[in-house]
Amino acid sequence: MASYDVIIIGAGPGGYVAAIRCAQLGLKTACVEGRETLGGTCLNVGCIPSKALLHATHMLHEAEHNFTKMGLKGKSPSVDWKQMISYKEDVIGQNTKGIEFLFKKNKIDWLKGWGSIPEAGKVKVGDEVHETKNIIIATGSESSSLPGVEIDEKVVVTSTGALELGKVPKKMVVIGAGVIGLEMGSVYARLGTEVTVVEFLDAITPGMDAEVQKTLQRMLKKQGLTFIMGAAVQKTEATKTKAKVHYKLRKDDSEHVLDADVVLVATGRKPYTDGLGLDALGIDLSKRGQIPVDKHWQTSTKGIYAIGDAIDGPMLAHKAEDEGMACAEVLAGNHGHVNYGVIPGVIYTHPEVASVGKTEADLKDEGVAYKVGKFSFMGNARAKAVFAGEGFVKLLADKETDRILGCHIIGPAAGDLIHEVCVAMEFGASAEDLALTCHAHPTYSEAVREAALACGDGPIHA
Repeated sequence: MASYDVIIIGAGPGGYVAAIRCAQLGLKTACVEGRETLGGTCLNVGCIPSKALLHATHMLHEAEHNFTKMGLKGKSPSVDWKQMISYKEDVIGQNTKGIEFLFKKNKIDWLKGWGSIPEAGKVKVGDEVHETKNIIIATGSESSSLPGVEIDEKVVVTSTGALELGKVPKKMVVIGAGVIGLEMGSVYARLGTEVTVVEFLDAITPGMDAEVQKTLQRMLKKQGLTFIMGAAVQKTEATKTKAKVHYKLRKDDSEHVLDADVVLVATGRKPYTDGLGLDALGIDLSKRGQIPVDKHWQTSTKGIYAIGDAIDGPMLAHKAEDEGMACAEVLAGNHGHVNYGVIPGVIYTHPEVASVGKTEADLKDEGVAYKVGKFSFMGNARAKAVFAGEGFVKLLADKETDRILGCHIIGPAAGDLIHEVCVAMEFGASAEDLALTCHAHPTYSEAVREAALACGDGPIHA
């Protein structure tokens, strides 16, 4: 068998990016993947297909609600669900074939099958054992469920099943008001489904800025989503075509039942490390099933590294990519670095939500004196022109130094706008630095500048 400098197990965003960077740095590289296509959960059954459906249904929403306001008259489009799914599959195919092309371009061997690690320096795929100097575990995560909730991917589904339903359901119950639940709930609500979100906590999107949480929930309610907060799901009962969701309200222990055609279980994700043989290697997992690593992403076994959803930290594709590149640099004898304080998070609902750095709650807990610069999109000409004036930009800066500590955006293109703040934070910029930077007019990004101005003498358009 061929001997490698590095074998990566898993070809998701962390794994395939690590493989490409390793190859670019001159390391003989192979990547193990058991799926028929590369790209992992993200490209096949996660980020990319969900964004395709979010885009398609947002276009439907625009046609139904805003076209006539702009003088675009005519019958609203009807939904061809099979064609929409076909469009989504085409998007997946373009992206996964793109990764395959990049593997060939960078001379990366794709070892097809599921991998295990019989001992340090060896990776078994099928009946073959490959030798390698280093191993990177990038096996990602899988959907987690709840006791009493049995997933069949037909009636009781994870995000995977929700992306390929046979028809648009009349009623859907979403268990969990996190990113996945709200995004997929939005898709189906726009398609006419009666969507009810059941959440254990008293606020949606745990960990987000409290003002953003309230604003997003209010706006999603206006779009037709119903929320039942503080509710503990006890069990689901499913037949071939229907389901019942039993839950208790935490405030009074009262029991309730919801009927649904489809139940989406969106209660988070957990690391997927089954079958790797970590026990035999002496690699103990944390209570949450994560692989402990040191500052160079090396496990307790020398020569075996781990990145992405398999280790601690936010389960985000771009966090995994950053770790993949940094780990590759380490293996090549260079310095690998990830700034965990500047990892943005985005929710692709409409409007989008994006955040980076500290929340106000974080800063209060840490005893940091801070100031808030806030600007509403109602004062942004471009946003108003496209019926996207709801929402705001909130910038948090150190009260003494003016250094930017965090930013929270709910509004048009929030997922793109957040990155100028990310770059500013990487350079240790102050709010004034951002406020004094010329922004093109008319753009959504002017709202970010106005929020920075609000940290000083005040915004112009408010």
